[in-house]
Amino acid sequence: MGESALRVIAGRARHIPLQTVPGQTTRPTQDRIKETLFNILQPQIAETAFLDLFSGSGGIGIEALSRGARRAVFIEQDPRAASCIRANLKKTRLEEAAQVLPVSVSAGLKRLSGQGAFDIVFMDPPYRKGLDEEALRQLSGSDLITPETLLIVEAPLDQDLRPLEEAGYRIVRRKEYKTNQHVFLQPVSEPDLKDAAREEKE
Repeated sequence: MGESALRVIAGRARHIPLQTVPGQTTRPTQDRIKETLFNILQPQIAETAFLDLFSGSGGIGIEALSRGARRAVFIEQDPRAASCIRANLKKTRLEEAAQVLPVSVSAGLKRLSGQGAFDIVFMDPPYRKGLDEEALRQLSGSDLITPETLLIVEAPLDQDLRPLEEAGYRIVRRKEYKTNQHVFLQPVSEPDLKDAAREEKE
């Protein structure tokens, strides 16, 4: 584990450098992209419950805590990456508002059931393995999200987004970068699904 050029951009822990896991096991979101993402989220980040899936070194969830989220949960099954998250939380003095689950996303979501819903869910899974769709399907209809929850998927620029919508969500925004994108989703309510089915029949 070593320090990289990645750092907390704004808030309580501003400018503190973050450790990252060496090698190709994680893919930290670049500071430039992270700053763009949080410029979008800034008006609604304060006092939110934030869920960071496939957390890597924890940079996204830590940025959320630094900017005023009241709680952040990190799910990361790689033991080295989970240790990295804990080290970064300690360094930024944000550990009291954080929970790290060193398990698979599927197991972590099951463990969190009954502990309250999240306002924002971010996921940056390994690309092109369908893990984002699996996580979205598991979240759909669970007590971990509400109709107002905002879910953000980091994905390659050329990814087919239809499976994400078919998992029970509507795309409310897309932000494209050079090689990847952030896809902003919200759950489709039961009335919306019924209306869509009625339209198809007509």
